[in-house]
Amino acid sequence: MKITVTVKTNAGINLVEKTGEDSYKVYTTATPEKGKANAKILQLLADFLDVPVSSLSIVFGKTSREKIIQIP
Repeated sequence: MKITVTVKTNAGINLVEKTGEDSYKVYTTATPEKGKANAKILQLLADFLDVPVSSLSIVFGKTSREKIIQIP
């Protein structure tokens, strides 16, 4: 299954909001440099969806605010 994620980096809080059936908004305090924000986004989504981080992967948008994430 693939989900669409909109990301807000440098936010004041780490938070995941479900905005639709297959879409989410993720707020993270991480900065978008050297993959720090992407790693934090995957960690937050894994906790929210109750799946291991290793099962998530960014399919599209590694350098974009709009990402497509593959989950099992």
